[in-house]
Amino acid sequence: MAYDATTLPDVSGLTVGIIGGTGDQGRGLAYRFARAGQTVLIGSRAADRAAQAAAEIAALPGVPAGATVSGADNDEVARRSDVVIIAVPWDGHAAIVAALAAPLAGKIVIDCVNPLGFDKQGPYALTVAEGSAVQQAAGLLPDSRVCAAFNHVSAPLLADPEVDRIDLDVLICTEDRDLVGVVAALAARIPGMRGIYAGRLRNAHQIEAFTANLIAINKRYKAHAGIRVTDL
Repeated sequence: MAYDATTLPDVSGLTVGIIGGTGDQGRGLAYRFARAGQTVLIGSRAADRAAQAAAEIAALPGVPAGATVSGADNDEVARRSDVVIIAVPWDGHAAIVAALAAPLAGKIVIDCVNPLGFDKQGPYALTVAEGSAVQQAAGLLPDSRVCAAFNHVSAPLLADPEVDRIDLDVLICTEDRDLVGVVAALAARIPGMRGIYAGRLRNAHQIEAFTANLIAINKRYKAHAGIRVTDL
């Protein structure tokens, strides 16, 4: 069946929380969702840092006047959000996710973390005992609805106020097929993006690892490459 955006649910009323919202990827996603009119909560271990980041995002070009962008500590953001995006550094992933298991119970959790290492030869994929970052998150969050998405979205593009469209596909991996439409609808809130189901969680490791290839492409061609699935 061909991709059909008209079948996506209305997600405009959902509150999107971003754990790691003061980092580049988290801030960029927060900015794009704020531009779309989504209620956004920025999470950080330090509530004051989160509040400062939220104020800065709310003041950026393209964010509607009166947009709801606020900041709080990670625990409060997890409790107050309908959908929570995990956008933390890989080295803190397990500890941060585990600490939020209780407030994330029953919530939709989108993990966009890529386990990568860097050396003089460039980026490379790390081995994860559970298979992937999202599988690690799923194991730590047994009462949450977990998926992987937004792994390959360029942070500089997200953060650039002069970029109106980001033409790429967001690959979604999950065991919960009912989540696919919700996450795809959130992706579609950002002009140019499509959310595409890409398999179960066991298929997420190569998606996370492919970011190393994209970084190499971007360095070689001085670009901000993304993924677009053809014939769909």
